[in-house]
Amino acid sequence: MSGDELRLARAYLSRVAEPPAPALAAFVTEVGPIEAAARVRAGDVPPAVDGQTSARRAEQWAERDLELVDQLGGRLLIPEDEEWPRWPFNALAIAAANGLRCGLEPLALWVRGSCDLAALTRRAVAVVGSRAASDYGQHVAGEFGFGLAGAGVTVVSGAAYGIDGAAHRGALGAGGPTIAVLACGVDMAYPAGHQVLIDRIADRGLVVTEYPPTRSPARHRFLTRNRLIAALAEGTVVVEAGRRSGAKNTAASTSALGRVLMAVPGPVTSVSSLGCHELLRSGEALPVTSVAEVLESTGRLGVDLVESTRNTDTGPPQGDAMRVFEALGLSFGFSPETISVESGVELKRVRALLPQLELAGLAERAETGWKRSQEMSWRGDT
Repeated sequence: MSGDELRLARAYLSRVAEPPAPALAAFVTEVGPIEAAARVRAGDVPPAVDGQTSARRAEQWAERDLELVDQLGGRLLIPEDEEWPRWPFNALAIAAANGLRCGLEPLALWVRGSCDLAALTRRAVAVVGSRAASDYGQHVAGEFGFGLAGAGVTVVSGAAYGIDGAAHRGALGAGGPTIAVLACGVDMAYPAGHQVLIDRIADRGLVVTEYPPTRSPARHRFLTRNRLIAALAEGTVVVEAGRRSGAKNTAASTSALGRVLMAVPGPVTSVSSLGCHELLRSGEALPVTSVAEVLESTGRLGVDLVESTRNTDTGPPQGDAMRVFEALGLSFGFSPETISVESGVELKRVRALLPQLELAGLAERAETGWKRSQEMSWRGDT
């Protein structure tokens, strides 16, 4: 089987069924994508698959779709590609196996942009929230997007008005990559007012969708795509959300997939924060008020600390490095002696770790001593 045959088959299957299509997905796993595509065209499929494909089986536009996306500087990404985000999508497979509605890996992804999706999602956090966002919410989302990108984390969102757009713009402002997951074809800009923003995202990061070209947005497609936003990130931050909203749907998918769910507290008088407060009150979400707290909650901080001290030979890096980092001041520098007492790590080890944390961008020197770097002490109200 050739790569071209595989891509054509999956392009056809991507168009012929409305995601998620569990019966078709199971059929593809059973017989392979090329045979599945041939049998769908012929109508030689089990009843459940026929029910998901009969209305569109005549839409044999795979070559046209691939050419159109290529003209846009995009491509069709399939599970057989090295760039496929296998690790993030494992959670979808597990969820599907357990019968969860948010489960099911996509049959393929239509992508605009030159970045590697698997590489971008190794360090990624989703930032989502209300379209009708308040000034407070947009400010926080922009600050989080900027701070996360500055810390080397990919920001994932849905390119909508309000919180999504602010998070994307914040990441772009920091010169970092961001991923927009659409509920329509990759050739369409939705909302139309974000055409320029979506083009910028494609230039700097990736625009991703499981819907083929020309497929228009619809309410149920937003709910379907939310599982991809949740899956592609290590955790999701809900900045603002009403009681019933797409952001809360993404939050539910995040929890179901075993990802870290976080929410930003808002004014108690704000209708835009009711959903966040419900998530916090129920214990479903962790409260976060800074980029540092997001990084700590999603576990990336620990990885950064391990990487920053990997080449030292003075003992196990993770525990000591984490303790030294947590003993650093947020805005006021402390002496190595003070950090040693606070962390319980011997002074010699502290003095060896501090320059390593500085090289990793996690600590910096101040007039009064050592403190956390600006990126790692970022606060939503600064």
